[in-house]
Amino acid sequence: MKYDYLIAGAGLFGSVFAREAVKKGYSCLVIDRRSHIGGNIYTEEIDKIQVHKYGAHIFHTSNRKIWEYIQQFGEFNHFINSPVALYHDELYNLPFNMNTFSRMWDIKTPGEAKKKIQEQIASLSIENPKNLEEQALSLVGRDVYEKLVKEYTEKQWGRKCTELPAFIIRRLPLRFTYDNNYFNDPYQGIPKEGYTKLVERILEGIPVKLNTDFKDLDHRQLAKKTVYTGMIDEYFNYRLGVLEYRSLRFEEERLDCDNYQGNAVVNYTSHDVPYTRIIEHKHFDFGKQPTTVITREYPQMWQQGDEPYYPINDDRNTSLYEEYQKLAAAEPDVLFGGRLGMYRYFDMDKVIEAALSMADAELN
Repeated sequence: MKYDYLIAGAGLFGSVFAREAVKKGYSCLVIDRRSHIGGNIYTEEIDKIQVHKYGAHIFHTSNRKIWEYIQQFGEFNHFINSPVALYHDELYNLPFNMNTFSRMWDIKTPGEAKKKIQEQIASLSIENPKNLEEQALSLVGRDVYEKLVKEYTEKQWGRKCTELPAFIIRRLPLRFTYDNNYFNDPYQGIPKEGYTKLVERILEGIPVKLNTDFKDLDHRQLAKKTVYTGMIDEYFNYRLGVLEYRSLRFEEERLDCDNYQGNAVVNYTSHDVPYTRIIEHKHFDFGKQPTTVITREYPQMWQQGDEPYYPINDDRNTSLYEEYQKLAAAEPDVLFGGRLGMYRYFDMDKVIEAALSMADAELN
């Protein structure tokens, strides 16, 4: 059988495109090199806890149409992301808000906080930031930068802030209210049955082959067209060079206690702790189980063969991606999508938007 579309990647982008194509009467085959569907939003149930196997994924959007679309496939809870940060023995609320500033400077009013921050920024006299450190200092002042930005960022990127380009931090939101809601989006939550069940419903009735590597197939014999959501440079056998990423390593632990840290996400912002954060999964769904599962998250340098997480969109990689786009344009029967195919970091709602946009352009 020759399918209308071969979808390479059973993550959110590929699954949404496949659903839309099938709704229009097209035949699809979805493949994935992993042993599971869902890509990086895959969840696995342990002790009745939905464990986010590839890091915390909190769905949030300001787009009502996207919120209504995704709710077709599963009921969402009312989880609000309110992470906290530990700097040595000091505990701070995130995002940077009045709770953060009150703890840091023993002040109470927005006027006091604004004055403190502006005084610190003015004392530094940074007019044209030359690197990430200067950029951050010019936005939030020294105290917030040194306790909550500097060492955390250096762990994330594996380089000193003075060696990182300023554009990585275009802004650092400061909120002068006592509001710990990390996202401003009006629609937020997490699927009550986990993301894997959500993707199962998106893919319902669509054939899926797991443990199947795209490069082992003759895609033009299998389907009239291909939607490729893997790394665009890998598709072309890296002929122009390798696009760079940051990667992550996860260390998961099941604990015989009912509550390890009291919050879903705790960031560790100092160098003396090697990981950047601990996720306690049960708090995503207000769990009351007698046990708990935590995951420590370690950023690491990406090498070919590692799982790519965060594109490094500097000048060199952006130029290289543009060259790969030219090659992609010469492949009329292949569509490139998702964060790897488009070399762009996407929040989940933006993944769905991009998949629906491609489906609309391609299928109508």
